[in-house]
Amino acid sequence: MKSVPASSPTRLSDLAHPAGAGLITRTCHDQHGRYAEALTVNDFRRNLSTVRARIDAACQRAGRNPLAVRLLPVSKTKPQSSLRMAYKAGCRMFGENKLQEAHQKWESMQDLSDLQWSIVGHLQSNKAKLVARFATEFQALDSLHIAEALDRRLQAEGRALNVFVQVNTSGEASKYGLAPEDVGAFIQALPAFSALRVRGLMTLALFSAEAERVRQCFVLLRSLRDQLRQSAPVQVSLDELSMGMSGDFEIAVEEGATVVRIGQAIFGGRNLPDSHYWPNNGDIS
Repeated sequence: MKSVPASSPTRLSDLAHPAGAGLITRTCHDQHGRYAEALTVNDFRRNLSTVRARIDAACQRAGRNPLAVRLLPVSKTKPQSSLRMAYKAGCRMFGENKLQEAHQKWESMQDLSDLQWSIVGHLQSNKAKLVARFATEFQALDSLHIAEALDRRLQAEGRALNVFVQVNTSGEASKYGLAPEDVGAFIQALPAFSALRVRGLMTLALFSAEAERVRQCFVLLRSLRDQLRQSAPVQVSLDELSMGMSGDFEIAVEEGATVVRIGQAIFGGRNLPDSHYWPNNGDIS
């Protein structure tokens, strides 16, 4: 795959100055698994309000408009009953990692006609038909093979799909996503897949208590997006940056996130470890 020009910001030393320079926002990764479970609609309302207030405060610190940040509740491992309470509290889209689980929830909740689904985990090509059947959004596109499989299935369904290109900003071999230097050539190829609506970039930051190391992942994604905008095909939108989860979303917002993926801070701690929902190095099954 052809690389983007050498001037592309692919190393920490190449990065633009952090938008949140001077801020001392910390991560909340020490709370992982410790959030109280939301058991009532009022619990969900309170949690959503608390998270939204934290987003708004981060926007204020960074001089951003809070309306520019979308909160995506991530409901992996949670039962349909919890999702229905979250729906009553105002949620209209849920993010899911495990495709079979997401599809089963979709089938069981079709009485909620305005409910939408975002798939936020890595996808195997033989599962593209399920995503094409029900999902509104796919946030982990990182191969042309998957793009072709999704496009073919979507064409057959007469549907389109909003997609984000996943970028590995941490350099960890355990994480999926394109290397930053490969993203430029990748997005140049995406207009060939007319059923895919490219909305922006997505990343998973380091899971670290060192806030500045986490921040650098978000700075890298924003800087890469800003550079690629200069040459992106007209059919490709790079307006959106999906970055930040329960432990680090405030830092992500300070650095330009337009979508934050929040699970435990809304639903509560999970009963199963992340390894159960990221089998085989993250493959969705």
